Order: sequence, then C-alpha cells, then structure tokens
Amino acid sequence: MSQPGTASVHPLARLNSAAEQLWPVLNTLWSEHALAPTHGLAHGEPVGDLGVEVRATIDSTNTELMRRARTGQAAQTAPVLLVAAEQTAGRGRMGKAWVSQPGDSLTFSLGLPLRPAQWAGLSLAVGVALAEALAGLLPVAQRAALQLKWPNDLWLHGAKLAGILVETAHTAQGPYVVVGMGINLAPPPAHRIATPTPTATPTATTAWPGVPPTGLLARWPPSAGLAPDAAAVLVAVAPAVLQALLAFEWLGFSAFAQRFACRDALQGQALVLSDGLHGTGCGVDDSGALLVLTEHGMRAVSSNEVSVRPTPRAHPNVQAQAPLGGSPPC
Repeated sequence: MSQPGTASVHPLARLNSAAEQLWPVLNTLWSEHALAPTHGLAHGEPVGDLGVEVRATIDSTNTELMRRARTGQAAQTAPVLLVAAEQTAGRGRMGKAWVSQPGDSLTFSLGLPLRPAQWAGLSLAVGVALAEALAGLLPVAQRAALQLKWPNDLWLHGAKLAGILVETAHTAQGPYVVVGMGINLAPPPAHRIATPTPTATPTATTAWPGVPPTGLLARWPPSAGLAPDAAAVLVAVAPAVLQALLAFEWLGFSAFAQRFACRDALQGQALVLSDGLHGTGCGVDDSGALLVLTEHGMRAVSSNEVSVRPTPRAHPNVQAQAPLGGSPPC
C-alpha cells in the first residue's frame, strides 16, 4: 500500500524502488525453479539472474521484449521483468491498443524461457494469479466482484480492469514467452476510449455493452485506508505471476482450472460469438478452451478462433442464468 508521504513522489521513482524490492524475491523464485532436476536448465545450461528494468516511457513492453528475443542472442533471451511508467503504443489481444499514462495504470511484461508440455491455457493461468493477487489488495467487500473474462481480461464490477497479452518467440536457445499485463488504476479518460471502426480499435474494450473500463481504485472507500499505487500493485502481483508461469511449465492448466472456475465471468451467461453464433457459457475444458452450449450442441472455442462478447441481456445488473452443473466450490 502507499506509505505516508509517497503521494508526492513521482511514479517513476516509486517504480524504481519497487524494482529494487522485487529483484531478490523474483530471483529466488527463478533460481529455485531453474535449478530443479526436472527443468531443462539444470542439464548443463547456464542459469542467469532475472533482470528487473524500469523505463520512464516506451512504445510497448511486450514489443521491446519480443524485439530482443528475435535478435537470436542468448543474452537477449535472459529472464526479465520490464516495467514502464508510460506506454505510447501498448498492445492488447487482436491488435487493440492500450495507452498508459504515469500513475493511471501499471504496465509491465515478463519474459523468460519456458518449456511447457502444452501452451494451451497459459493466459488463463496468468489471469488466475493476477486476479488472486489483485483481490488481496481490494477491500474485502469488493473481492468477489473481481472476475476473469475468457481468454485474457479481468473484470471488476462488470467492467474491464486489466488485460493480458501472451506472445512467444522461437530462439536458438529454445522457446521464449513474453507475458504482458496492463492494469487500470484509474478509469481511462473518456477521450482515450475510442469508438471501434474498421480501422481503429478501442483503447480498452468494455466488458458489458455500454459499460466503460474501470480502475482498481474507482470505488475505493475512504474507510479502506491508503490506496495502492502502481508500485505497490507491482510488488504484489509480479511474484504471483512469475510463480504461475513456473507452475504452468510443470503442471499445465490443470493446476489452475478450479481456481479459474471460481472467477469465471462467462459461466452461465448468454453469449454471442464473433461469427454470430449464440449460446450459453459453460466454463472451459481441460485445455482452457471456452465451452459454449449452442442450439447445435456444445462448442469448444480456442483463444485464437473468435472473440466473445456478452449479449445485452447478460448485463451484470440483470440476474444471470444459473450455471450449468451448479457453481464450483470456491
């Protein structure tokens, strides 16, 4: 949480302090994983430190780490956490833009060599870790309102709070994954939420029709004490995300499936797919594909096949259909 007197400290200075605090924590997690007997790096390959970098401004943290990975140099594919106080050309899924300003949001990417048996469900696993870490920062009364929207968004009170972008590169040293996250602290100003056109995409997509994006602190009650700033959020979520990635490499999506079900925003909701097909959300399968019950039967939707948008009748202020099979034990 923000400490007394930190309100006047520049966001960049606070992020730099957070980076110094995180470096030993992240490196302990990374070294323990990398040296484990079941990990490929333990078989004669060098194990370097996980770097932590903070930039005042950058086009996109994901773009920068992907640029490095594609150079083919081993030094450029070392594990690294790259944080930006400001992004000028941040990217979301399907090319959507995510523009950030200092203090209004937290944007960072984590890049590291990863060798899971299957990649399917990785964005969901990261979403679970991110949601659980953010929930720990929220007042108790608001924690249940933090949900996961398949495949890569976090919602708070039915509005988009955060997004996740997973990209991979194939290097001479093996597969390298870059996981980027953008978390709104304050709701994006109205002028930054563009109207979708054939040539333009929104700054941050809305969760429910007509509901603008929200921020972590949008409903912060004065009784909850000092609100967390970007640096405090980074300290809380970065270790959780790294742990999730390392666990995913060993265990896959199965280790996260039940936890995802507990926060599944689309379970039991009336949905319309981008190809026009309508149905009801029925959770996800073992690979993390979205299950939609349509008039033609159950359909499994992979993350790169369609976009999913709730229909207007599934607005959060309207009672949703009962989830098929009942609610998961959470």
